[in-house]
Amino acid sequence: MRKVLSTSTAPHGHWVGDGFPVRSLFSHMNGDNENTPFLMLDYGGPHEFSPAAKPRGVDVHPHKGFETVTIVYQGEVEHGDSTGRGGVIREGDVQWMTAGEGILHKEYHSQDFTKKGGTFEMVQLWVNLDAKNKSAAPGYQSITDAQIPAIDLPDDIGRLRVIAGEFDGVKGPAQTFTPMDVWDLRLNAGKTVTLNPVEGYNVVIVTLSGNVTVNAETDLSGPSNAHLSREGGAVVIEGSSDAKLLILAGEPIDEPVAAYGPFVMNTDAEIQTAISDFRSGRFGQL
Repeated sequence: MRKVLSTSTAPHGHWVGDGFPVRSLFSHMNGDNENTPFLMLDYGGPHEFSPAAKPRGVDVHPHKGFETVTIVYQGEVEHGDSTGRGGVIREGDVQWMTAGEGILHKEYHSQDFTKKGGTFEMVQLWVNLDAKNKSAAPGYQSITDAQIPAIDLPDDIGRLRVIAGEFDGVKGPAQTFTPMDVWDLRLNAGKTVTLNPVEGYNVVIVTLSGNVTVNAETDLSGPSNAHLSREGGAVVIEGSSDAKLLILAGEPIDEPVAAYGPFVMNTDAEIQTAISDFRSGRFGQL
């Protein structure tokens, strides 16, 4: 079995705009890139919002050099960007946005959720792009719950949705620049699942809620995560309660990471160019 190299939790959260109370479970901004190709994961909620007259969220802001993946568990997010794409991300839906050479976007609660209020819960994952694809054209994949294959695991173990990559011969709908698997897993209490990520992939087990044991040695209570070795075979996860997890496995991008706020490049000089491009309007208009 793969070795658990490190674990982390996020006991304290912060607000992104006025609509997203998040906890950063891991982040490239702390100076390491151990989870490559995954840069950062923010877990938002669960949080109760009262009805409001004006949508809460984050106004126009830039990104460059990576991708954002938004998974909505409860509530609704409305997105718009400088390519003219956008829409509402509803419960179970996923938005996979490629910032590439530069994009402007905004994220708010949807009009319907704003009026009704309710429980809000989501994840935003940042996925790095390798050097040759940091200048890719901005893109937008709107993936509905109905488009995501869901596999009922045998013996009432639980249920797994294949967002990206492949599981047991079933392929997910997300298109990625480098090989990776993103699996949304519900594990039932008292059950054990054995997963077999590709050898050489980085593996991150993200426990959003519930309590699990990884490889019979490491206990995780949500929200928390474990970073595993690139080699070593299987990952065995036992649920001591019902648990909600994300399984992230990807081919490492072993390149330098230079980061400044919403920009992720390979060098400081490229960061300065990104700032200049944004200020000069090269990311478009929104």
